[in-house]
Amino acid sequence: MTTGKRSGNKSRNHAYGEKDGVKPKAGTSSGKVPIKAISREGSMKKELAETPVIPHEGARDQKGTTGRPFWSGSITIGLVNVPVRLHTMVRDKSLSFRLLHKEDGQPLRYDRVCTKDDRVIPWTETVKGYEVRKGEYVIIEPDELKSIMPESSRKIRIEKFVYYLSLDPVYFETPYILTPDRSEEAYSLLVAALQELGRAAIGTITLRTKEYPVVVHVYGGGLVLTTLRYADEVTPPHVFESLAGLPVPKEAELQLAKRIITDLSGDFSMTDYHDRYREAVLSLIEKKLMGKKIVYEEPRPVEAKELMQALKDTLSSLSAK
Repeated sequence: MTTGKRSGNKSRNHAYGEKDGVKPKAGTSSGKVPIKAISREGSMKKELAETPVIPHEGARDQKGTTGRPFWSGSITIGLVNVPVRLHTMVRDKSLSFRLLHKEDGQPLRYDRVCTKDDRVIPWTETVKGYEVRKGEYVIIEPDELKSIMPESSRKIRIEKFVYYLSLDPVYFETPYILTPDRSEEAYSLLVAALQELGRAAIGTITLRTKEYPVVVHVYGGGLVLTTLRYADEVTPPHVFESLAGLPVPKEAELQLAKRIITDLSGDFSMTDYHDRYREAVLSLIEKKLMGKKIVYEEPRPVEAKELMQALKDTLSSLSAK
């Protein structure tokens, strides 16, 4: 994996150390992050350290737009600063529909109607509230919210480094692309160091009004920052009673299931998958614009099969290909 371009003397003077030697403030986090670390011993540690973090097959063929950065600041590691910019990496391309008046085809407007006196309320008469009991709210004033907001610093405070492959992806939330902000040499150094060690940086960032735990890792020759969900935002499977007493699979069924999995095994590329519903909606719109009539046909129900028979039929269909 490439480590990025070097820029000679273009990097900022403070890219390698904190100005005036002032130690940055410690983050508000206690250092605990919602990460499930998997212990590694002996050769496994070496394997993790040497495992490159690379994009999936076909990622180089993907197209995207760079766009303008929406945040700028620095990655801080002790007294080391790496100025960076934050860019959107993931864009939701799902389609949305407007609610229209059937009679004239015009969009409907949503007004702020009070549920008590049934009248439209102007913005100047609105406040924020939190429901503490059914129908009972606590009003929160703007200044009260400001008093408890996290520190809005322009820093990604790095607290520790971990093996990238030890991170539990269930906590991953939203990825963003980090680009150098006239700090190409320091940025490239961090990319190379993380890449060669197979590590990722864990820290915190404040975006808008919320502080997020984050992981900064190498991907596609650059740095990606991914916000993480807090531990209490994730429901572990073991809390479901239906999973506590799962039956032991029958040996014959298990062997068939393993053969099916083996026959269907292969390399993964995200570019093999398309949003078929989105494509179908766009095709439907095109047909409607052309004046074509759309006819809906009720799908026929699929006959349910006994498990062993379903396994055998699936294996037979795979063998026939």
